[in-house]
Amino acid sequence: MKFYVATDHAGIDLKDITVEMLRSKGHEVEDLGPFSKDRVDYPDYAVKVCEAVLADETAHGILICGSGIGMSMSANRFHGIRAALCHDAYTATMARAHNNANVLCFGERVVGVGVAESIIDSWIAGSFEGGRHAGRVEKIEAIKG
Repeated sequence: MKFYVATDHAGIDLKDITVEMLRSKGHEVEDLGPFSKDRVDYPDYAVKVCEAVLADETAHGILICGSGIGMSMSANRFHGIRAALCHDAYTATMARAHNNANVLCFGERVVGVGVAESIIDSWIAGSFEGGRHAGRVEKIEAIKG
């Protein structure tokens, strides 16, 4: 599986751990930064990941900030991106199974390394169930708000 990963300054430690964790499990990872703890604005990095995911439909994105909220709000501004803010393995599983989410968001100040790994493992193991959920995802995609 291929992942594009980015953060802001508040999630950089967990981003670096996430990138290495994914690579150690054999996944292709493109780290889109930042690469220092200097203050940056999370929307700038959400844009990088979302544009990459939209250009590479087989890939997934991971966005990390302090809480995950700002990243998920920014990512969901993109038509075709279904970003899910996940706090545990269950929410990651449901985001993939029921919502066909293509971007995973979480917060370094909310989840620790072990929980982040379980979220990522559940995301990787999951897949979209389709069926009754397909129509709901189509409705999400049709929203022009």
